[in-house]
Amino acid sequence: MEIRIDHGTCIGAGQCTLTAPAVFTQDDAGYATLVPGAPRPRPRGRSPRPRCPVQAIVLGGDPPDA
Repeated sequence: MEIRIDHGTCIGAGQCTLTAPAVFTQDDAGYATLVPGAPRPRPRGRSPRPRCPVQAIVLGGDPPDA
């Protein structure tokens, strides 16, 4: 599954890192980044996207919500 982070939208709330720490981390400025080489799991039940308060996480190539 493709996972992208809209860095222009991310506010560094850290909910993605709490939800999926094997996939997401935060850079030195506190913004979300993908863990290098991390497996890209198929979503099961809850995905990290709904946890993002600004919906900066894009799954499967879908456009961000408007």
